[in-house]
Amino acid sequence: MFTGIVEELGEVTAVEKLDDASRFRLRGPVVTEGAKHGDSIAVNGVCLTVVDLGDHEFTADVMAETLDRSSLGALATGSRVNLERPMALGGRLGGHIVQGHVDGTGRIVERRISENWEIVKVSLPAELARYVVEKGSITVDGVSLTVVDAGPDYFTISLIPTTLALTTLGIKQPGDPVNLEVDVIAKYVERLLGANAVQGAVPNAVAVGGSAASAPVQGAAPGAARGVVPDPGEPVT
Repeated sequence: MFTGIVEELGEVTAVEKLDDASRFRLRGPVVTEGAKHGDSIAVNGVCLTVVDLGDHEFTADVMAETLDRSSLGALATGSRVNLERPMALGGRLGGHIVQGHVDGTGRIVERRISENWEIVKVSLPAELARYVVEKGSITVDGVSLTVVDAGPDYFTISLIPTTLALTTLGIKQPGDPVNLEVDVIAKYVERLLGANAVQGAVPNAVAVGGSAASAPVQGAAPGAARGVVPDPGEPVT
């Protein structure tokens, strides 16, 4: 589990293309400090497993599914990457809950430069739009950010000088791909509510004139009315 607070701007030092995967060697003195085989490190928001370590570098294997779903397939020797180690139990949740499981990719559409910050517009796959809300959280290339504006196929983010200087978001240009991970809590809520949530209905809601009106309410007290509104003049039993 990560928080989207990038610890280090690392660099790809080697890429080995395999039949159905790729092997990356990445340099990151901070994230490799104390790391060992089997540990997890987020690379541009993608949770990868450390295979080998040495000289402030680590090696990670990336399977085809990850290459297809993320922007890691576009990395080459010399590419800069955002690196973050998992949050330690009891540590501060500086950003938001980030799994390192990328949901899709977007592209930088526009950068509006101000004196002290930048507004960046990012394209958004249609299937992810419902999880992105104004002032909500989203992970872009592993960076936990607050959504400024949410549209049907885009969103905007505001970047402070520190984020611009210490992450890849400071060097990404219009057309460049970025990894996106939406807030996992939104996906769990949708799954729990089921199709009714998409249709705007509440599961087990009282439906006037429908069969659901007579369905018992979970947790209702014995003798309570089931989908029936009592006459104001009648005693409630």
